[in-house]
Amino acid sequence: MILWLAQQFQDNHSWLNLFSYQSFRAIMAALTALVFSLMLGPWFIRKLQQKQIGQNVRSLGPESHLSKQGTPTMGGALIIFAILLATFLWSDLSVNYVWVCMYVLFGFGLVGWLDDYRKLALKDSKGLSAKWKYLLQSVFGGTAVLYLYYFGDDSLTTQMVIPFVKDLNWSLGWLVVPLGYFVMVGSSNAVNLTDGLDGLVIMPVILVASALGIIAYLTGHTIFSHYLFIPHIPNAGELAIFCAAIVGAGLGFLWFNTYPAEMFMGDVGALSLGGALGIVAIITRQELVFFIMSGVFVMETVSVILQVGSFKLRGKRIFKMAPIHHHFELKGWPEPKVVVRFWIMALISVLIGLATLKIR
Repeated sequence: MILWLAQQFQDNHSWLNLFSYQSFRAIMAALTALVFSLMLGPWFIRKLQQKQIGQNVRSLGPESHLSKQGTPTMGGALIIFAILLATFLWSDLSVNYVWVCMYVLFGFGLVGWLDDYRKLALKDSKGLSAKWKYLLQSVFGGTAVLYLYYFGDDSLTTQMVIPFVKDLNWSLGWLVVPLGYFVMVGSSNAVNLTDGLDGLVIMPVILVASALGIIAYLTGHTIFSHYLFIPHIPNAGELAIFCAAIVGAGLGFLWFNTYPAEMFMGDVGALSLGGALGIVAIITRQELVFFIMSGVFVMETVSVILQVGSFKLRGKRIFKMAPIHHHFELKGWPEPKVVVRFWIMALISVLIGLATLKIR
């Protein structure tokens, strides 16, 4: 929106050319989302408290979590609003990739909101059934991937980019569609599984979004993309603004979500952020690099799969509790220590992912 307004008057005011730079607009998007989150956060928390939309703590969980009972949740709605506002204000709205990302963010957020609403407002402990949750995720994820496949120009080619090599790409043909679907839905649910401790999930989301924003900018730049042997996708650089908005909104949310949390994001935030990261990775054709950068999310998901599989096959558990962050809690690690150490692992994973761009 602001870019369009600037273009209308830049002939008479040369300083307005500043708004044509994606790097500047990315910074402004991050600041806009951050300020919006910080300003509305206290009001949002009060509204959640008034409506008695608070966290329900499972009796089977760690005893230390019983004190979290009643903490306002569904704070992810604030994150979504902040991201959409900043993206709408600072991105080039003529680029279809921007609209696809906002569609995925809102769509997956809607799925999470329905689940949270049933559990917290309607007091239905089951929430949205797994069947309906995956069905709705499939609708939003599937339509986004199909749109990119048929109308996304160069974004969804049939080539899978392989990290660490520059001349080896796999041609997947139409299989690129189910790949994109599984990346998006898998990322959404992996982020949701990671959301279990104060501040645990939002920092890895911020780190991965920052890295994807850098990748998107490089992918949309002819010289940089050719130099790094990554696909050049015209207009993909606009996704740097979307990723920057995620970073800003995430930092604003972390202000209220850090230990001890004043607000949780709920499924509305976790599912939407996971889906948003997935769609950016798909558009930039960096699904495998995204997998590397999502080391914490992958670890949490694998721990659940191993725990369930071991119990069903052997009748024994591998971990004290899954996802694995609860395992370390039950081993005696204080919650802040678990969170910060997982942040460190997330940073390492992101740095390794970014290194693959140069090591080819």
